Amino acid sequence: MPREYLPIFIFLVIAILFPIATILAARLIRPSHPNATKGEAYECGIPPFSNSRGRYAVRFYIVAILFAIFEVETIFLFPWAVESKHLGWFGVAEVAVFLVFLAVGYLWAYKKGAFEWV
Repeated sequence: MPREYLPIFIFLVIAILFPIATILAARLIRPSHPNATKGEAYECGIPPFSNSRGRYAVRFYIVAILFAIFEVETIFLFPWAVESKHLGWFGVAEVAVFLVFLAVGYLWAYKKGAFEWV
């Protein structure tokens, strides 16, 4: 083995052994008194009364995905704001087109009824 790779190999061995050693040490040190109450799901002190795998309406997921998509798209405005002086009117036109696409996406979601909770 070349000498240049020795520190990487040592680091790799430590990176593998350290988590294993800490998990084993925690298992030896911690108290273990299992019972039925500890095995139950904790719901803010309220005893669970139904299966946690209930069905949710699809519109919750649609709104969440729309929020994530439009939130990520608005993050792209930050680099434009930083370089807005250097971009000039071309940059203003680019952002205007971007915001029009964003508005069209919101209007499309509104027309599809994604924001109605009935």
